[in-house]
Amino acid sequence: MATKLKATKKSKSNLPKLHEPLFAIAVAEWNSHITEALLQGALDVFKREGYKNIIVKHVPGTVELTYAAARMIDIEDISAVIVIGCVIRGDTPHFDYVCQSVTAGVAPLNSIGNAPIIFGVLTTENEQQALDRAGGALGNKGAEAAEAAIKMADFTLSIEEQPLARRYTMRDLEAAFEEYNTLEDYDDYDLDDDFDDKHDDKHDDKSHHKKYN
Repeated sequence: MATKLKATKKSKSNLPKLHEPLFAIAVAEWNSHITEALLQGALDVFKREGYKNIIVKHVPGTVELTYAAARMIDIEDISAVIVIGCVIRGDTPHFDYVCQSVTAGVAPLNSIGNAPIIFGVLTTENEQQALDRAGGALGNKGAEAAEAAIKMADFTLSIEEQPLARRYTMRDLEAAFEEYNTLEDYDDYDLDDDFDDKHDDKHDDKSHHKKYN
């Protein structure tokens, strides 16, 4: 018997309150009857919490979510990204390849640290398991992803309020390498000074994301 998908229940939450955050959601079209229910669950949470700045983009399938997330974390002032998909096991190894592709793709993007990426991809043995988790008997994982996005956006703000250690991300090093290659006098370049300048500018640009007082 098919599970009737229900709307997300409205309830009082203890989620942190953010000032005008910007969230982006990438949704796979494959198994759309599942992914659209997950999307609606996420949108219901954002609406309940009063957040209106939501970017929603669709991609063909779950494998394409990695590329979508890679582009979305570069959106100016992005607070968090959610990827939504549904992979149901079939009779071939395709299920395993797709699951490995999206998990292996999203993990290094998260480690970059530009913005948190919330994994809202269902990987189930059958369709009923997916329905149960898309507004059915076991809730809505899209709603849970939205709540995680809000919490991680708040976490990012709390970290940005702390003094920065001298820690370089891969993007810092790539940018430094590009700048180094354009210099005529290599002795004039100092990676530490360049890091401090760039991160001071980034910290100033984040002021609009402050929490409500």
